[in-house]
Parts: sequence; C-alpha cells; structure tokens
Amino acid sequence: MQLDSKVVYLLLGSNLGDRRGLIDEAVIKIGEQIGTVVARSANYETAAWGKEDQPSFLNVALAVSTRLSALAVLEEALAIEMELGRIRLEKWGARLIDIDLILFGDEIIDEGAKLQVPHPEMQHRKFVLEPLAEIAAGVFHPVLGQTVGELLHSLTDNLTVSKIL
Repeated sequence: MQLDSKVVYLLLGSNLGDRRGLIDEAVIKIGEQIGTVVARSANYETAAWGKEDQPSFLNVALAVSTRLSALAVLEEALAIEMELGRIRLEKWGARLIDIDLILFGDEIIDEGAKLQVPHPEMQHRKFVLEPLAEIAAGVFHPVLGQTVGELLHSLTDNLTVSKIL
C-alpha cells in the first residue's frame, strides 16, 4: 500500500560475522526496498542485552523516508534480514542482522504481537536511544510526549553503549 511519504526510524544491530559489512549491506537494501535513507547515525558498540552471554552488538539508527505502510516496512525489513542470512533461533539471541521499526512518523500502531509502534521498549533501552538521539533528538515519542533526547537524558539503563569510528 502506497501512502504519503513518512519518516520511519529503524535500529539495525549485528553481533555475528562481519557486523559492519552486514549493517552496510542492510542499509543499501533498505534504500532499495523501503525508501530513501535520509540520516544514519554513527556505529555504536553495545554490550549484549537480554541474553548477555554473547558477543557485543554493533548498532546503527536510520531515518528513512518511505511511502510504504508500517506493516509493509516491517515485512520488507524481515525480508532483508532473511536475505542477509538471519535465522531466528531464540529470543534476544545472537544474530547476523536485526532491523527493528522504532518510530513511524508520529503514528501509534497496535497490531498485537505482529507490530507495535512506537517500539514498546524503546524508552528503556540505551542501545536504541543513544544512536537514535544522534539523528532524531528532537523527535517526539507520540505516546510519552517527550523527545528522544529527553528520553535518553532521563534513562536509567546503564548498559555500555559507545560510539565507534
């Protein structure tokens, strides 16, 4: 379904294989299949979260201008993950690539377990907010009414997240 253009915010992560190469390849595919990449954060090295006995992650936030619906963005993101070799074995497990839909314009979407936007846990996760704030600090969370920068500033998550070159 084609819509008026919206800016969608995605978080990419990888902790297996050539992490930087996989993220770069995912960014190219996102530009081809989802929309125009209008902003990209730096790379952030992040300690594993949720299941900590695994390698650290490389995370990147993207702003993408798209005419796709949120559900279509999710479907394309999942297809890109599969193209790049992602196999889902366990929740929060190690992965070649992960693409999460964080914000879709100022929309609030609840499709149950299939899709929730804004991402229901974004405000609790430093590995999401740190790279997102770099490219979207002034963007408002449509449910909480705070900017991404304000959410990051008030965050109590002490996970190690470091910008890398």
